[in-house]
Amino acid sequence: MGLIRAITNAVGSSVADQWREYFYCDSLDENVLVAKGQKRTSDKRATSNTKGESNIISNGSIIAVNEGQCMLIIDQGKIAEVCAEAGEFIYESSTEPSVFYGPLGESLKNTFATIGKRFTMGGDPAKDQRVYFFNTKEIIGNKYGTMNPVPFRVVDNNIGLDIDISIRCNGEYSYKIVDPLLFYTNVCANVADEYTRDRIDSQLKTELLTALQPAFAKVSAMGIRYSELPGHTMEIADALNDVLSEKWAGLRGIEIASFGVNTVKASEEDEAMIKELQKTAVLRNSNMAAATLVSAQAEAMKAAASNTSTGPMMAFAGMNMANMAGGMDATSLFAMGQNQQQAAPAPQAAAPVAPAPAPAPANAWTCGCGHSGNTNKFCSECGARKPEEQTADGWLCPVCSAQNKGKFCAECGTQKPTGEPLYKCDKCGWEPADPKNPPKFCPECGDPFDESDVVK
Repeated sequence: MGLIRAITNAVGSSVADQWREYFYCDSLDENVLVAKGQKRTSDKRATSNTKGESNIISNGSIIAVNEGQCMLIIDQGKIAEVCAEAGEFIYESSTEPSVFYGPLGESLKNTFATIGKRFTMGGDPAKDQRVYFFNTKEIIGNKYGTMNPVPFRVVDNNIGLDIDISIRCNGEYSYKIVDPLLFYTNVCANVADEYTRDRIDSQLKTELLTALQPAFAKVSAMGIRYSELPGHTMEIADALNDVLSEKWAGLRGIEIASFGVNTVKASEEDEAMIKELQKTAVLRNSNMAAATLVSAQAEAMKAAASNTSTGPMMAFAGMNMANMAGGMDATSLFAMGQNQQQAAPAPQAAAPVAPAPAPAPANAWTCGCGHSGNTNKFCSECGARKPEEQTADGWLCPVCSAQNKGKFCAECGTQKPTGEPLYKCDKCGWEPADPKNPPKFCPECGDPFDESDVVK
């Protein structure tokens, strides 16, 4: 009886799983990161697809993917298909056959094979196939706040300031799932229903606060002051992604999408120290130091004039002694400032525009050495004679400028110019039988004859 019941169950379950399924996912709100796909089954009286296994996906089943979602099909615990494009996805590589999709003969053959496998399992399918939908939208509203002060490096190249202070900040950040495969493999795995953000937000916030210190170090190296952080949130987000790339992007497939700063506050001691250093740095300018000294002396004179306990005369005498002990007066400082201004290099005037070169004379010629613009019979650069210049008793060689009478130069063997161009291959040195009428291409190297092959 057990075998008969097993074969009956195997046939019944295989027939029930022949229907093509339709999987979908309702709108994923901001708190749900991953949700298991639902198999649509209407009223039992209006459909026959009510007895199939919930974790079996027949071949040819349809899966609807919405915008801002990524779909994964898990077959026997392994990722089988991925789709991040919105629209209709047809699962055509399922290991569960359907007589309603594909060639009928092959589908029937695979169906009988499935019945045989299920018979050995007592009629139950030895398969687990699931559809998961991942929320790829921006997950916003993640609040953060530094419980303890975070070190921040303050760099001010104008006054040569480079110190470390401690700041507190708070705000919000958002992140996105950019690699659902890594998120499924290393974070959520085979969830039964949904995977919500509250299961991972605490860990992400702790790691974010830990990464703030090196991220702020990168931002401060750009010359950004801590008071300017709210205006440079994109730079902070990029710095945080660089610091967290190994843990978040490389391990979990998550990246920070945006980073917002509400308030940034340094301790009162650090703020007072920075202001004092900036104020002191201003006094490096002699004129500013002199103006500060004059202001201090004026205040001292007012205080001395209003002194009634020891008398104004004694107060002024003490002020004069203090000025003499200081070793510097306002007049000397103003003189130093004037000398500094005079010693400062004057701004350079714009370089004059060079005039356009004058046109070459009509009788100018170019020497064999490359110098152009010669107007005399000899080159002003190398002294060679003008090639066209001939004497009454002979001709001048255009190569070595030697005077000759015959048809060839007695010094270098160059043929006497005839007024027509002579050709010789400039690549391999081949000379045509008729130098005046060379072929179109050199028969030795194939180089075309052009103006570069003219020897005179």
